[in-house]
Amino acid sequence: METIQLVRGRWIFTGAETLSDGAIAIQGDTIQAVGQWQTLRHQYPQAPVIGSAATAVMPGLINAHHHSNGVTNALQGVDDDFLELWLFGNLALRPQTARLRTLLSAAALLRSGVTTVLDVATVSDSVDIANASLNDRLHAYEQAGIRAVLAPGAIYKSFLVHGDGEDKRFLNTLPSNLVQQMGDRTTLSQSLSPADYLALMTDWIKTYQDHPRIDVWFGPPGPQWVDDKLMVAIADAAEQLNTGIQTHVNESFYEKLVGPRYYGKSTVTHLKDLGVLSPRFSMAHGVWVTPEDIEILASTGASVSHNPSSNLRLRAGIAPLNSLLKAGATVGLGMDGTAIGDDEDMFAEIRLAARLQRSPQLGGSAPSLQNVFTVATQGSAKLVMKDQILGKIAPGYRADLVLLNCDRITWPWIAPEADPLQVVLTRAKAADVDTVLVNGQIVLKQGQPTQFDLQAVGAEAAAALDQAGDRSEQRALVEAIKPYLAQWYSTWEVPTLEPYTAFNSKQ
Repeated sequence: METIQLVRGRWIFTGAETLSDGAIAIQGDTIQAVGQWQTLRHQYPQAPVIGSAATAVMPGLINAHHHSNGVTNALQGVDDDFLELWLFGNLALRPQTARLRTLLSAAALLRSGVTTVLDVATVSDSVDIANASLNDRLHAYEQAGIRAVLAPGAIYKSFLVHGDGEDKRFLNTLPSNLVQQMGDRTTLSQSLSPADYLALMTDWIKTYQDHPRIDVWFGPPGPQWVDDKLMVAIADAAEQLNTGIQTHVNESFYEKLVGPRYYGKSTVTHLKDLGVLSPRFSMAHGVWVTPEDIEILASTGASVSHNPSSNLRLRAGIAPLNSLLKAGATVGLGMDGTAIGDDEDMFAEIRLAARLQRSPQLGGSAPSLQNVFTVATQGSAKLVMKDQILGKIAPGYRADLVLLNCDRITWPWIAPEADPLQVVLTRAKAADVDTVLVNGQIVLKQGQPTQFDLQAVGAEAAAALDQAGDRSEQRALVEAIKPYLAQWYSTWEVPTLEPYTAFNSKQ
């Protein structure tokens, strides 16, 4: 039988209450008991102890939507922009290997108290190339010790602009010299067939179905990038394989227009009519969902990952979080690889999510930090379909725990009447995270990953990027094409923003 270990904290935030001078008894990967320190110490006098009377302990944070980017766009000189222009701008990024970018991102997440991440990745090219990329990503997550859901997807339409068949029309708006340059650097087709994608995913899902920390989901990039037939096939396969789906829906204002423009209805309504919405279906962003869309999400059990930093950085807008929660929709919190400080700080994401939703009117909605903490733990746990084992500190739940050093948080003084959870959520930073446990194993200690040498990985990534060569030609092409992209979308018939603005002000 595995030995008991104790986790001690000045405060234990269970998700239901705050215990002062509390402790958690762990056996293997599971929490056995939660109670007062003296009680559990008396019960297990020989148990090794993690934490101290200067530590705050909380359930692991769950990043419900992410792209493990490794070295960020900002560090590569690619600036934020409107989503559609920014996506094209990624052509100027230097390539990174799947292994290195995943390890770098996993380290940043663990150092921010994230114990579970849902990583949406892109696959393309041949089956062999796609297999190799997924193998490297999954092995990197295994090495890091973080709990991960990897959701790969492939683009099958709308490679340059939204709208099936619109790419060629867009190319016709460009001068011939730019068309030639585009042809040299981009492709308007996917060499990985839908059948190959489904077979590839089925194999990986089955391979990891009994893994203690890793799950594989379907990750179709978005309805504008995947046709209806494949989306339905994915939903059917997910049901048969008992796995999940995450996609992007209504992230930008122009994605909102895709629905009425190409389906004659909102995209969420279109997905409902396809029969693909269920509790195993989650959508990232949902910035531009309507009240009717929200009712559909609540009634079908489909969930939303709220990504406030990314939404602001890519000029997508502010999602109606209050209305989603009021309707009973499942909502998680994600950083999308584009945190507001470019630092993957989940505590900053919690604060931003709460502050953005505070109505300026007396009596208006204003979620508390505790409300958003619940979204980032229990809400995200439900989104990743693990709410029976993650998101709380309680007997029977997995021992995914975050220990924060309280010294800086409480310096120079804290009132005895102050709410400890409120204080921690107001003041904590990723730098305060000292120790992280996943499945009862220490995967971060004194702020450093225990399963790999982060400094060595960083040095290897830097050397590889140095060898990647100059990207000035790609950057020049991006800058030349962007005005044409902006002009393309400016011609779309744009309804007034007034209904959306009014809706958000009344959340």
